[in-house]
Amino acid sequence: MLPVNTLGTDTSDEDGSDTRPLVIAGLGNPGPEYERTRHNIGFLVADVLAERMSARFTVHKRSGAHIAQGRLAQRPVTVVKPRAFMNVSGRQVAAAAKFFSVPADRLIVVHDELDLDFGTIRAKAGGGEGGHNGLRSVTSSVGTRDYIRVRVGIGRPPGRMDPASYVLKPFSAAERKDLGVFCEEAADAAELVAERGLGFAQNRLHGA
Repeated sequence: MLPVNTLGTDTSDEDGSDTRPLVIAGLGNPGPEYERTRHNIGFLVADVLAERMSARFTVHKRSGAHIAQGRLAQRPVTVVKPRAFMNVSGRQVAAAAKFFSVPADRLIVVHDELDLDFGTIRAKAGGGEGGHNGLRSVTSSVGTRDYIRVRVGIGRPPGRMDPASYVLKPFSAAERKDLGVFCEEAADAAELVAERGLGFAQNRLHGA
């Protein structure tokens, strides 16, 4: 289990900025057949964050995940893309966070969200998993729900389509036109949490 409630510890620089390391985990399924599916938008956002840090993903032997390391908002950041399938991906997320001594309240998980329209981004800490197997795995492996989530909307399936089938389908042609910008905005949201904190990010995102 990862520790929580470490925000009272003063580890800021002289200018008041928080310099404690973060882990940002993008959820998705490994393999080329899943690369552009809705369930993998967490991976796409992770790729944007790594590019912003001019970092490349490598296999982290201790966790088994792909990681990219650098700095965002003047903070050391490890971006994680699990190499395990979604329903067991939390093991690698938790292992990476533990290895880098990052507690749950400095773990940011970026994931697809059925209950938000495509193009909508929200952030929260804690709460339920909403049927998301990746979040269930993270919660089980981390040992708490008190991690931060950046929820990236993919919308509900049309008609009576099974949500499990919907999330594994590629984005529509119309969605693909805006997907790049949407992923950049989701990366902005994660970076805003890192720089200004969850409360500030929520006010900015939820007031948009």
